[in-house]
Amino acid sequence: MTLTRLGAAVAVLCFLGAAAAPAGQAGTPVAYCPLPSFHGTEAWGFHAGAPIKGSSGSYAHGHGSLQGHSATGSICQVDRVAGTPDRQIVLSVGHGTVTPRHAVSLDGVLGNEMRLPVRVASSTDSRCRVGTTGTVTLFASYNGIHEDSARFSLRRSCASHDHDYTGSSVVALVPR
Repeated sequence: MTLTRLGAAVAVLCFLGAAAAPAGQAGTPVAYCPLPSFHGTEAWGFHAGAPIKGSSGSYAHGHGSLQGHSATGSICQVDRVAGTPDRQIVLSVGHGTVTPRHAVSLDGVLGNEMRLPVRVASSTDSRCRVGTTGTVTLFASYNGIHEDSARFSLRRSCASHDHDYTGSSVVALVPR
């Protein structure tokens, strides 16, 4: 990852972590939960999805640290479905071994990949209970190609939060 892209990713993550507004109806920005800062030698992070301005959409962001094969951090995801209250979950990272992989090919694009074990730390979705586990897989492309992704896979009670974020609205930072 170039220094310019790394700097841009960190700046976006810092902005998103600091932004907070009341959740609301269509046209009102959704509450992007602020996440605690992280400490460590190598950082990981991402943001996925466009800011939700209409009656439906989904957005996620997260960051943390990686030391050896142990990752820590927080991830927040917000879903808006027309006619229902916004659903927000906060995931804690750090409940298992993490092995970042370098030079992984995803749909013919090279990059770094990391599968994060997660646990629901808080939820406004009554069906998605605190303590539910799952994984979030981040892919950060390189060599001048921007095809990053963030894939959420949670247990059955939180399956409505399983999303595959891809495309230009995803920016991921995955260390080697």
